[in-house]
Amino acid sequence: MTQNHVAGMEASAVSVLKRAVELDQNGRFQESLVCYQEGIQLLMDVLKAVKEETKRGHFRERIKGYMDRAEQIKAHVNQMKEDGKYHEEIKIAEDSTGYSYEVLFKPYISSALTEVWVEDPYIRHTHQLYNFLRFCEMLLKAPCKVKQIHLLTSQDEANSSQQSSALAELKDSLSTQGVDLDLQYSSTIHDREIRFDNGWIIKIGRGLDYFKRPKGRFSVGYCDYDLRQCQETTVDIFHTKHTKSL
Repeated sequence: MTQNHVAGMEASAVSVLKRAVELDQNGRFQESLVCYQEGIQLLMDVLKAVKEETKRGHFRERIKGYMDRAEQIKAHVNQMKEDGKYHEEIKIAEDSTGYSYEVLFKPYISSALTEVWVEDPYIRHTHQLYNFLRFCEMLLKAPCKVKQIHLLTSQDEANSSQQSSALAELKDSLSTQGVDLDLQYSSTIHDREIRFDNGWIIKIGRGLDYFKRPKGRFSVGYCDYDLRQCQETTVDIFHTKHTKSL
């Protein structure tokens, strides 16, 4: 492994761990834990490549420090979950970027996740249907084995045929991936909530529809939602030991 390659890995580790510390200081513990784990793994890869004993000692010391903090956070999060008191708040600022579904939901997805409930009254118009499709695609790519997705939404009275045909097509497509889409409509639904059967509950003020419309079809952010500007909203994350269906 070349010197430049090792330096690159170290720079990546520093960047990820810097983010972990920022999230830790802001009380976003579950997210910080994921970053600590990723950063520690990167540092361990660097350690394997370094031959000089002085540098190896330096990296071992850094790794131990980050591992100790990660274990403290893990114990704190587990205790909060056990007590039913876990609550985390993420504020997404107007025009901010970097909040794709992959980024937002990653800390709460685990191998134990098999069933998801989505309660969102605004899965009706074309862009909202695409949002839900992207959310489903994110689950398919994630390190979990989701077998069923429940969607509770409101019916688009102005153009119900488009909504119905789009969701029917998505249901058929998901079935080819071994996932069942359970679809229900409600005329009184108002709240927005996403629930995972591993205990995590994510409430987004705007539901899945928090992205701004891109300036054009060939503008940055049109395809990559990490680069898409967001509307201001708040995300509240809770954890419960008893996940019930909607």
